[in-house]
Amino acid sequence: MREETLSSERPFEGKLLTVRVDRVRLPDGREATREIVEHAPAIAAVPLLPDGRVILVRQWRQPARQVLLELPAGVMDPGETPEETVRRELAEEIGYSPGRVEKLFSVYLAPGYSEEILHIFLAEDLVPERLPADEDENLEPVVMPLAEAVELCRQGEILDAKSVAGLLGAAQRGQQ
Repeated sequence: MREETLSSERPFEGKLLTVRVDRVRLPDGREATREIVEHAPAIAAVPLLPDGRVILVRQWRQPARQVLLELPAGVMDPGETPEETVRRELAEEIGYSPGRVEKLFSVYLAPGYSEEILHIFLAEDLVPERLPADEDENLEPVVMPLAEAVELCRQGEILDAKSVAGLLGAAQRGQQ
């Protein structure tokens, strides 16, 4: 099932992502074009307070043209481990640093057109620590019971895929 890359070009290179167009040979010899979004690996975290509440962030998402409720998340900086990214992003986005992080799983967000992989963590033993937020972000922290966040996923109120996956994964982990 492997495809052989015959050629690649990058018609767009931006700050956040690059678009690559690959010409490939299929296993049966036919040729096809693949449009691929190149994006750095990223993390998302389920910040869990001792009483079972989670801290989410509410923010405007231009592509969705609406305000979404999401897990804190961010792109890994070059040379940074996923665990380091979790600690930095939580301090930037919600003003806490986790004493303990546990990887729940990794997922490709949209493997049909993007190579972005997202590592999802449970973050516990939170202590206050504030790092300056990214200058282009406007976030509002929202605290609620994990069970309520899971119910919002079921009701279609939380629409962000990484958040749905992370919240359901954290809730299932808690039931084991």
